[in-house]
Amino acid sequence: MTGSVGVSDSLLAVIDMQRVFAEPDSPWAVPRYADAAAGVLRLLPAFGDRVVFTRFTAPAEPTGAWHPYYDQWSFALQPPSARLWELTDAFTRGRQEPARLLDATTFGKWTPELAEQVGPGGRLVLAGVSTDCCVLSTALAAADTGVHVTVVADACAGVDDTTHLRALEVMKLYAPLIEVLDAGQLLTGGTQ
Repeated sequence: MTGSVGVSDSLLAVIDMQRVFAEPDSPWAVPRYADAAAGVLRLLPAFGDRVVFTRFTAPAEPTGAWHPYYDQWSFALQPPSARLWELTDAFTRGRQEPARLLDATTFGKWTPELAEQVGPGGRLVLAGVSTDCCVLSTALAAADTGVHVTVVADACAGVDDTTHLRALEVMKLYAPLIEVLDAGQLLTGGTQ
């Protein structure tokens, strides 16, 4: 596995593990959210303090093409402190809020703040939701800047199984900039 990432030299970005994507009655519910959460929880101990959690939040005032988007999804026009934007209990229960929490009003989380956390020549591991939107947008933007990205397939979930798999296949096309592994492969250095 040439170029494969190891956990000791990587930053894990946990993308948008929030109530709005977890709760079954949410218009943005991700059906396999619990599976992705289990995968993320499996990864966390290996990364220690090299973890950043991100949150998607609505802008105070949508601009440009975000206007029709929020016309369609007006329920989401709530402040960052709203319950729907909170991380789910699995990531807060018995813990302090994550030391590194980055909010963005964009699908992609490859912001200057995340780039700074990764650092020059750094490596980024992605997990979270949804594979076919925010994870994909983050992976492509980071890879474009020359960052090696690993997407942990079984620690992600999409809008449905088909789009999850399609997004993973698209990201595989960006090899060697992006690699797609399962948690077991990542945690054992690819020997599984």
